[in-house]
Amino acid sequence: MTTLSIFHQNQPDQPQSVTEDTGEIQRKLAEKGIRFDQWQTRDLPDDAAPEAILDAYRDEVAALKQECGFQTADVVSLNPDHPQKEAFRRKFLDEHVHSEDEVRFFVRGQGLFYLHFGDQVYAILCQKNDLISVPDGTRHWFDMGPEPRFTCIRLFSNPEGWVADFTGEDIARQLPRYEQLAGSA
Repeated sequence: MTTLSIFHQNQPDQPQSVTEDTGEIQRKLAEKGIRFDQWQTRDLPDDAAPEAILDAYRDEVAALKQECGFQTADVVSLNPDHPQKEAFRRKFLDEHVHSEDEVRFFVRGQGLFYLHFGDQVYAILCQKNDLISVPDGTRHWFDMGPEPRFTCIRLFSNPEGWVADFTGEDIARQLPRYEQLAGSA
């Protein structure tokens, strides 16, 4: 289930609030400038080719491109048997920012985005059918868990410029990881 947990950075072991209510999640994230939507499910096999996935969500992707000026879309997929899963996980576990919006639509599986606002951290467990758009410059990190299983559509304004700029802060090491927050979701 999609879940939003809000932590105070000085009390990282206990969330101040937790909700699974989609409307409340959408409202709380919108207050921070984060877009959160849910798209209609498409009946696709877990091993669907990227072209088939993009074709299935063609209308939604086209609407986002037109609305937000995105130039390209691609599909990223990771499974527990991937030989580099640990390296991919570590790559995004530290707080960073981007010079463009980070947009992910979960076609299958789940992943945990952490968004750092002042002294609060919003941990949003995104599930199948969730769309999240993290605005450029927003401090965040992503945890796919030790046994990742997800497929996402990504949208880019400039794929060549999509680079993580790490903040050097250790806040990400202080909060509970995917294993504690996602549990068996």
